[in-house]
Amino acid sequence: MRNILAIAGKELRAYFHSPIAYLVLAIYSILCGFFFYSITATFVIESFRMQMGGGGMPPINLNEMIIRQLFQGILTVIMALFLLPVVSMRLYAEEKRTGTMELLLTSPLTDLEIIIGKFLGAMALYMVIVLLTFLDIGLLFLYGNPEPKPLIANAIGYILFGGALLALGMWVSSFTKNQIIAAVVAAALFLILYVLDWVSAFSSSTFGRVASYLALPTHFENFTKGVIDSSDLIYFLSVIVVGIFLTARSVEAMKGRP
Repeated sequence: MRNILAIAGKELRAYFHSPIAYLVLAIYSILCGFFFYSITATFVIESFRMQMGGGGMPPINLNEMIIRQLFQGILTVIMALFLLPVVSMRLYAEEKRTGTMELLLTSPLTDLEIIIGKFLGAMALYMVIVLLTFLDIGLLFLYGNPEPKPLIANAIGYILFGGALLALGMWVSSFTKNQIIAAVVAAALFLILYVLDWVSAFSSSTFGRVASYLALPTHFENFTKGVIDSSDLIYFLSVIVVGIFLTARSVEAMKGRP
């Protein structure tokens, strides 16, 4: 465990020793703040219009009207298509580019320790991103009354969503020493996983059902509703395990090269 934490700490420091962490955090803070403000402002304006129209104030559910809209289809798209590919692109590609990959492969550390350490380092940066999200949402508790339990479900789903994509992005990063290529390929893979459920709109066959099950939004949607379902937990944890497993196989293949 000590070796894993040492690798994780090294990866996290590497992010902040380069512009990646600051760029990702700055872009995310701006986009998250903008969309949070826009959705909240729209909600307030519509509420005032309903009051002025004489219809009275309808029951307000901030979780449904603001928080769910923010997570479902906005923040997840930003993370999947733009930011997480950037976070994951350097995990192995940077080692290959700088020539330190050989040192890793011949170090006394096991491949699994290195892989899990790198994954946890990327997750640590992602947790900072998640914290920024809930700093914005925390403002709702000052001026409103959102329900905390659905918010916890959103947080768990968002963390698992990021973990699944980072594990797959790490696997993609192990293929190349070019970080740009790693980011583009990871973004393409994440996009495919994001739109797979579109198949169910025109196909009710076995392929359509399988594609819908493999899609990320299918399993993230319940979390945005405040529901923590065991099948959704198993899905995201399985994707994380598969990503780590595929990365281990890729690293083993590197050792076999002359």
